[in-house]
Formats: sequence, C-alpha cells, structure tokens
Amino acid sequence: MSSSSSSSSAAAAAAAGLAGLAFMFSTSILLQILVALMYVLVPMPCLFFGGGSTHFLTSREGGGWINAAKFLTGASAMGSLAIPAILRHAGLIETGAMFIEFTSFFILVCTVLCFHRATLDEDW
Repeated sequence: MSSSSSSSSAAAAAAAGLAGLAFMFSTSILLQILVALMYVLVPMPCLFFGGGSTHFLTSREGGGWINAAKFLTGASAMGSLAIPAILRHAGLIETGAMFIEFTSFFILVCTVLCFHRATLDEDW
C-alpha cells in the first residue's frame, strides 16, 4: 500500500508542479502584454495630436492639443519605466527581469530618436 500511496503523491506533486509552471508562464505573458501596451501608447499622442510627426515634441510652440500631446507622451514613457520598477519593488518580478524591460525600453527610445532624426532630414 505504501508504494501506491507514494506513486499517487508523486503524481500529485507533478501535477502541482505543472500547474505552477502554467501559472508562471501565463503571468509572464500578462506582464509582457502590459509593458507592450505601454509601448503602443507612447507614440499615440504623436499620431493623434501631432499629425504623425515628432517635430512638435522638441518645439517650443504650445497650444492646448500640443501641450496635451507632450504631456501624454511623457506620461506614457514614464509609465513604461515605472511598471517594471513597481513590480520589482513589490517582489513580483526579479531584478534581471526589470533590467530586461529597461533594456527593451532603451532600444525603443533609440529607435524613436533615430526615426525623429531621419524625419528631420529632407533626403528621405
């Protein structure tokens, strides 16, 4: 009887381990979607209020919609950095995951800056 009870407890442990892995996987996908959502939101003010151009971000001209676009761009960019930092502070992700998110944000910012630089040139 002890062999059948040990095999059933091993099967239960394997099922619990599999359920834990499934939970970790679904949590990681959810976190990636949350951060990816912020990456989608960052350029939206440029598209809606700036006419698809990034020139208004560096200009000193103002106005209601221009200032709103600058504010929303800055808020969504800071949210992209804040989400991983808050999750790390709460102990939901590890430090390595936070730095991976920061690295991906840095790559996104470099891409946006290169796009902005390329659109300033009239040769394109």
